[in-house]
Amino acid sequence: MPSLLKEYAEFFRQFRARYETTGAILPSSRFLARALTRPLALHTRPVRILEVGPGTGPVTRRIVGLMRPEDRLDLVELNDQFVAILRDRLDSEPQFRAVAEQTRLHHCPIQEFRADKPYDFIISGLPLNNFSPELVEEIFDCFFRLLAPEGVLSYFEYMFLRAVRMRVGRRNERQRLRGVDQVVSRYLSRYRFRRDWVFCNVPPAWVQHLRRDG
Repeated sequence: MPSLLKEYAEFFRQFRARYETTGAILPSSRFLARALTRPLALHTRPVRILEVGPGTGPVTRRIVGLMRPEDRLDLVELNDQFVAILRDRLDSEPQFRAVAEQTRLHHCPIQEFRADKPYDFIISGLPLNNFSPELVEEIFDCFFRLLAPEGVLSYFEYMFLRAVRMRVGRRNERQRLRGVDQVVSRYLSRYRFRRDWVFCNVPPAWVQHLRRDG
């Protein structure tokens, strides 16, 4: 319990200090983590997994619990405080230590990340609604460049948040969010094969699952 409270406290501090790249007041719930990893939970062969924006690791905890001995996991995190927490968890927590040799932690934005092989699963916690349309387009380009054929991208967004902010925000904010919505909708209309509703999260969220063309 003390470690969990410490995790929540650090997440809240980063939310206050770096809202644009943190985007949430609390870490993802176990229900959201379960929805984000639903396609991964079905895997039966060795896979490569990329988690982008793992934060303090609530979804990572679920991922490492699903990993098999031949699976590989890369974590890409921009926030230096979150990187320190993740490194400590890989060093000290039994569940994380069990896959430490299969896991690599990268301190960089996803746009600067390079991989030697594509990924079967990409799981993202990036707060897309906080970004410019141009950055969201760049991020999706990165995701689909890194995905293997038939690979699956899973990410979440808070229910109705963008639609509400497009109605009540200032003019510049509404324009920015309309641009984000256009980018996201284009990818969803072409690649989405499933959407999960997660009400047991703060705030409630949708999980979008997209599959790259073969």
